[in-house]
Amino acid sequence: MEHGEDAGVYKLRDDLAIIQSVDFFTPIVDDPYIFGQIAVTNALSDVYAMGGKPLTAMNIVCFPVNKMDIAILREILRGGLNKMQEAGVLLIGGHSVEDDELKYGLSVTGVIHPDKVLLNRGGRAGDKLILTKPLGTGIISTALKGGIADEALVAKSIKVMTNLNKTAAELMMETPDVHACTDVTGFGLLGHAAEMIDGADVGMVIRVSSVPFFPEIREFVEMGVVPGGLHRNRAFRKSLIDIGSDCPDWMVDIFFDPQTAGGLLISVSENQAECLIKKMYARGIVEAAIIGEVVAESKGRIRLV
Repeated sequence: MEHGEDAGVYKLRDDLAIIQSVDFFTPIVDDPYIFGQIAVTNALSDVYAMGGKPLTAMNIVCFPVNKMDIAILREILRGGLNKMQEAGVLLIGGHSVEDDELKYGLSVTGVIHPDKVLLNRGGRAGDKLILTKPLGTGIISTALKGGIADEALVAKSIKVMTNLNKTAAELMMETPDVHACTDVTGFGLLGHAAEMIDGADVGMVIRVSSVPFFPEIREFVEMGVVPGGLHRNRAFRKSLIDIGSDCPDWMVDIFFDPQTAGGLLISVSENQAECLIKKMYARGIVEAAIIGEVVAESKGRIRLV
């Protein structure tokens, strides 16, 4: 975990290591069952990003027991358990505390061969960058809180946030010459991409027109309906980003949008990228896209073209 990896890895023996991660947050949707599913999808994602297989999990619950009906908590836990079952993860316990603000998530343990661990750094010049989910869930969640997101858009966002990265990770691990991976979550696409080249001898080019996102969110961005985390992400990493003249400001905002249960960002050799994309399409990951490449020039910087 020396370089801000998505999860911690501990080697048990020459052929086995465990991956550990923890994640929990406040509700971003109104339905408690769906909130439970999103929270679990998000928590498992860090293990998938390392190339691992999650095996066990423990619930983390903060609940205002004197202010909310306990039935709400039951629905959250039911949604979470069903998503764990889909992932083949065994719930083995948990911990709860009384709290004025509801929160839910997981501590997750997975396994991997020590020689197969994928770090967020390691991309090589010439690699293609694959993103497996569209951007914009943070902006949509903010619009939902403001009462201006329509039901169809919210439903599309929920479908993305409850879609496990399990299949994408399995296909990735079956593909030769995958050199690095991370999942796109709270730091946004550019924040997590910046981590992949931080201190490295390579840079990145991201092709703006190739990045998948929810087209409906442009209106919200231009209205200023964006999460506070987007501004913090942009302020933190903007000095590393070279923005081309054809990239509008509203699109840059989308690239900094903090995602919940976002997709994987994979650095894979050019000759394997198209094959991996085709396999993803065949398995239903239809919004996956090659969004750019790792380059030898502009070390430690990202160019938007």
